[in-house]
Amino acid sequence: MTPEREGSRERTPSGATAATRPRGPRLDQPRPPRRRLLPEWDPEAFGRLSERIARFLGTGRFIVWMTFVIIAWVLWNVSAPGKFRFDEYPFIFLTLVLSLQASYAAPLILLAQNRQDDRDRVNLEQDRKQNERSIADTEYLTREIAALRMGLGEVATRDWIRSELQDLLRDLEERRDGHGVFPADRSARRDVDDR
Repeated sequence: MTPEREGSRERTPSGATAATRPRGPRLDQPRPPRRRLLPEWDPEAFGRLSERIARFLGTGRFIVWMTFVIIAWVLWNVSAPGKFRFDEYPFIFLTLVLSLQASYAAPLILLAQNRQDDRDRVNLEQDRKQNERSIADTEYLTREIAALRMGLGEVATRDWIRSELQDLLRDLEERRDGHGVFPADRSARRDVDDR
């Protein structure tokens, strides 16, 4: 190679710091969110809404309002002038509205019950684990108390030492009264007699 060629040739960086190389998506960063055609919804928010609706459907307030609406509906369609009636005597539209309300209420109530069952299952599992820990703690404490009792059985108490000292004192007094001289005094007398 000639020096002219070397100068005209551009040097491309290589390796991990190559800046000119075309790159694909970066693996160390999350992908940007893609646009979706369908709207996104939070299942927890929907579940909470269904529980609120199911809770309202199970109240006396709902029954009173439902009864009031049905009575007003029937009274209007029976006593109103003919051109203002929108549902004649068989009340087919009222039946349709009540069926529609029931068809939506049943799944919402079931969804709320399923969520409650899931919560109950989690609570039951937590209670079971808590009970297992309590049982294990109780067994541990029982073993510790038993070990302490066994250890206390081997420890010399004040009363036991006092009774042992009193027994020893009685033995010494009996020896002194019965023999007149203690064995240590006898050996001392023998030493004196031997001299």
